[in-house]
Amino acid sequence: MALVNYYSISHLFIWLLLGRFTRIGWATFLILSLGWELLELVLPFEFAVETIDNKVGDMIVNTLAFSVGLKWRQTATQKPEPQQS
Repeated sequence: MALVNYYSISHLFIWLLLGRFTRIGWATFLILSLGWELLELVLPFEFAVETIDNKVGDMIVNTLAFSVGLKWRQTATQKPEPQQS
């Protein structure tokens, strides 16, 4: 059983961009990310049918992507130190 699939790519980009370009924090991330995976358990759509292994993989991808997005945001918002001549 695969931990990731082609939908994992969308998870990666969504959470990377949300981590970078929004101000949500870890608590909101966890509620949204875990909430979506739980919601998929009851959605009557083919894209929502996946193994528990894949749900775990999605959470891993989500967490890594959000973490990188946050780091990217922090790096982008740091003020450069003045250069000395």
